[in-house]
Amino acid sequence: MEISTMFEMLISGYGVSLQIFFVTLVGAAILGVPVALGRLSRFKPLSWLMAIYISLMRGTPLMLQMFAVFFVPYYVFGIVTGPSFMMVAVLIAFVINYAAYFAEIYRSGIQSMPRGQYEAAEVLGYSRSQTFFRIILPQVVKRILPAMGNEIVTLVKDTSLAFSIGVAEMFTTGRALVASQRTMMPFAIAAAIYWVTCLIIEWLLRRAEKKLSYYHD
Repeated sequence: MEISTMFEMLISGYGVSLQIFFVTLVGAAILGVPVALGRLSRFKPLSWLMAIYISLMRGTPLMLQMFAVFFVPYYVFGIVTGPSFMMVAVLIAFVINYAAYFAEIYRSGIQSMPRGQYEAAEVLGYSRSQTFFRIILPQVVKRILPAMGNEIVTLVKDTSLAFSIGVAEMFTTGRALVASQRTMMPFAIAAAIYWVTCLIIEWLLRRAEKKLSYYHD
């Protein structure tokens, strides 16, 4: 098989990897906000519940969580799921897993802000919502960007775990090609694609950091 043909097949799998990546990134970034706020809540039962959720998601393997989401409907509720549920299970597991990591990053960023900034805003007549969105949030975004960047780059590589429940993303395609063609070239091409993707993300994050450089700690 020609390298160009291998590349085309891997790019097809790469499309699935990108779908997992973008859905997870958007879903986890949004879900992480209420989780972080719940973790910071003064209502202790809610705070403890969010702490348990974060600990469970961060303390167990993502692959195990995918298996749980995929098999629980049948073994617990008796619901028969077809092959189409594989992708749904992957997306659910990825979102709830990464939401826990993002929530902790959000929480640490919010808690790192000096109390004096809230007090100064109050003196100037800002409401709590104005203080958060106009003063605190832009600085929090700057502070958490490097940590978020690390998780986003990790997410690119973690998409390869989807193979464990049969989703044909790029790594699955590469593995099938290696087995059928008896050459490591598909893995080399896949590695290059992952690497270039991470380089692009890192470049975008550096640009974002420069745009936020006017917020000084």
